[in-house]
Amino acid sequence: MDEYNRIDVQRNSGRQLSRPVLKSILSGKSTPRGSPSFRRLNSSRTPRRDGRINGFNTNCFRSNRIVFWLLLITLWAYAGFYIQSRWAHGDNKEGIFGGNDEIDKSDGSSDLSTSNDALADVVKISINQSDVKKMDMVIEKNDRNGVLHNILSVKKRSKKSRRGSSSHSKRGIKKKVLESENSNEVEVQEEEIPQTNSTYGMLVGPFGSIEDQVLEWSPVKRSGTCDRKSQFARLVWSRKVVLIFHELSMTGAPLSMMELASELLSCGATVSVVALSRKGGLLPELSRKKIKVLEDKDKLSFKAAMKADLVIAGSAVCASWIEQYLDHSVAGTRQLVWWIMENRREYFDRSRLVLNRVKTLVFLSESQSKQWLDWCEEENIKFKSMPSIVPLSVNDELAFVAGISCTLNTPAYTTDKMLEKRHLLRKSVREEMGLKDNDMLVVALSSINPAKGHLLLLESVQLAKNKRQGGMVDGGESFKKLLRGSEGKKAKDIKLLIGSVGSKSNKVNYVKSLLDFVSNHSDLTNSVMWTPATTRVASLYSAADVYVINSQGLGETFGRVTIEAMAFGIPVLGTDAGGTKEIVEHNVTGLVHPIGHPGTTVISQHLQYLLENPSERHRLGLEGREKVQKSYLKKHMYKIFWQVLYNTMKVN
Repeated sequence: MDEYNRIDVQRNSGRQLSRPVLKSILSGKSTPRGSPSFRRLNSSRTPRRDGRINGFNTNCFRSNRIVFWLLLITLWAYAGFYIQSRWAHGDNKEGIFGGNDEIDKSDGSSDLSTSNDALADVVKISINQSDVKKMDMVIEKNDRNGVLHNILSVKKRSKKSRRGSSSHSKRGIKKKVLESENSNEVEVQEEEIPQTNSTYGMLVGPFGSIEDQVLEWSPVKRSGTCDRKSQFARLVWSRKVVLIFHELSMTGAPLSMMELASELLSCGATVSVVALSRKGGLLPELSRKKIKVLEDKDKLSFKAAMKADLVIAGSAVCASWIEQYLDHSVAGTRQLVWWIMENRREYFDRSRLVLNRVKTLVFLSESQSKQWLDWCEEENIKFKSMPSIVPLSVNDELAFVAGISCTLNTPAYTTDKMLEKRHLLRKSVREEMGLKDNDMLVVALSSINPAKGHLLLLESVQLAKNKRQGGMVDGGESFKKLLRGSEGKKAKDIKLLIGSVGSKSNKVNYVKSLLDFVSNHSDLTNSVMWTPATTRVASLYSAADVYVINSQGLGETFGRVTIEAMAFGIPVLGTDAGGTKEIVEHNVTGLVHPIGHPGTTVISQHLQYLLENPSERHRLGLEGREKVQKSYLKKHMYKIFWQVLYNTMKVN
């Protein structure tokens, strides 16, 4: 007790005890049991218990933190997939993905289909990307017809050499890439035939800007969306797909493959395109649809194809690539689909060495399939499996404008509303062309080459005009009487619109022969018009009264333009050959004529008949439209295509 008092006195006096004394006092056994020192020093259980509890809380907190981070990562991944899905399907109504109306409108200038001012913007963009410094756009009016014509005069200027600081400034410039992630070059085609009115006489369109103004809708703002509940969508979701284009022209096969790429992308697939030839005008369109085009360097296409879940080649011209790919990859045939869209012997000869090495072959029509099977039998070629047939369809963008129900319809854009707008579009475009109400506009939009029969069509129009003017038809007196009747009170005339000017598939000498024929017949000078190659064809179909598909030889493989015209309620005059005869039913959805010169007279008679009978044009057009709605919409095509892809991708 004295020791304790001594310690207390020393504390109060401010003096410190030495370490040995403090140790001996605090550690001694003589310390009273009830003293504060005893209680403080010997209460070791409580700290150990506290430490045990604290350790438990820490471990619990750490485990909860792990669960928290796992939950956060899961939510983040889900949000990423959700945003990707919304983006892939074009659902950006609220602008949450960085887009807005102003940006969408500016994107429209990159579409080659725009007209007048918008076309000038496109030209500037394309030329800048190909290092061509300037392209001047001159727009002049033909006073005689009141029609706007676009005259393009391209002036290439040599690139200025850049030295010193210019090389440093390049580092900060971001160049816009249209066709691939590795290249910024766009091929600019030199037209062997000038695209001017002095050459063609009446060059009209394209009418993309009029479409946007009248319809108050643009495919730049919204493209077709996938039916997510369909079997096709479930099959291709998150799959890697490589598409092989034989070229990038605005012709049947490349356009069909581009629409397939757009649908795959919309359904959540990862899509890459390999173009065996980059000539043509589809690069900007592919860029607008956000479809990646690969540079085929160092066999990059083979590497991409081997990593893909599915490879689809869209032309017989792809035979050489397929042969090299199969040699490069032993298992390459397992996921390869060859969609052949041609029907001439030269394409078969190019493909015959590879046909029996491909597991899945696809054709467009029964007639095409039968023709290729006959050729294979002649050459003793045996297929691994029987080819499939997948007809083409009318895409959603055209069906939407045509007033047919599709994925683009909304409460503000119903089918009835679009029919009204299409009527306004027809009126605006026909006024732009200088057409009268009683003029019958006959349209042929295919590539300009001998196989399409344009020269024979010109002869038919010339013959029809001569017979009409002279009354030299069967029952000439009754025909003259009809002209004096109620329907003959207003002058009627046949106008012909030919496309597609500037297409890579056009044959220069053949185009010149058409121009010579028109120039040698003065009555055709004011009746024949021309239009550039474009993907914006809704305005042309809206303005048309009759469509002619005059393919010669074996006929059209299928004829995508045929079903597009029928979707707009236009009667079709088609040759009795190829896939056309499977689509056009004589005197039901259109009128059929033979190929060659015998068909010239028949076409002439059909044109006169439809000119004098607008009610018949209306009847045939309605029947054709109903057939498209039953058989040739997007949902019909992908229901068939799903089965083909499923059989290709399943593990045997």
